[in-house]
Amino acid sequence: MRILVANANTTEAITALCADAARAAAAPGTEILAATPRFGVAVISTRAENAIAGHALLELLAEHAGQIDAAILAVSHDTALEAARQLMPCPVVGMTEAACLTACLLGARFGLVTLGGTETYRELIGRHGLAGRLSGLEGVAMTPQQAVAEPAAAEEAVLRGALRLVEGGADAVVLGGAALAGMAARLAPRAPVPLLDGMACGVKLAEALVALAPPKPRAGSLAAPQGRATGGLSPALTRLLLGG
Repeated sequence: MRILVANANTTEAITALCADAARAAAAPGTEILAATPRFGVAVISTRAENAIAGHALLELLAEHAGQIDAAILAVSHDTALEAARQLMPCPVVGMTEAACLTACLLGARFGLVTLGGTETYRELIGRHGLAGRLSGLEGVAMTPQQAVAEPAAAEEAVLRGALRLVEGGADAVVLGGAALAGMAARLAPRAPVPLLDGMACGVKLAEALVALAPPKPRAGSLAAPQGRATGGLSPALTRLLLGG
């Protein structure tokens, strides 16, 4: 089984971090491939950057279409998730959706701790239909770059945020952020509730989807596009929009 870990920003260190977390969670026989877009933003922090990253991510995925069994979006905003599911011939899993869905299997309500602001995560969880299960959000005053450069300080700050969420009623806590990949396992012994890593959850859900072998929808909003006219897109992305 070949699973692609697809970053949506151009920071190679975050790609490597997510790939390491994915490989640690993968079952024997699962090969993890990792890729970074050829263009885009260093870190996604704004709505405009997220829109740009969506194009970059779809192009990256298109280049691997037909060569992988599943893809995991290594971006905590689950950037372009629905579009990726429509375009790709294989299952596509968003890391934050995967962690939130897993949290719902472990408790009545879950919290999410992330780096920086939280409002876009509230919107994202609402789009995933899980707002009623959300107990709270915590933002840590660090950037992804700082978290990668100062992992020990980031871990302490994230743990404090997680503990505040537990005090607020969270039965499980999602660590939201590609720069936090792999951190949940290290903090788990110090946390009173499950801490969920989006990459680890994404890998296990992707493996399950591949094993289930669901057919590609031929109707509805996620049916593959056919014969769409385009201009200036990469050859791989153009082929997918044409239905190739």
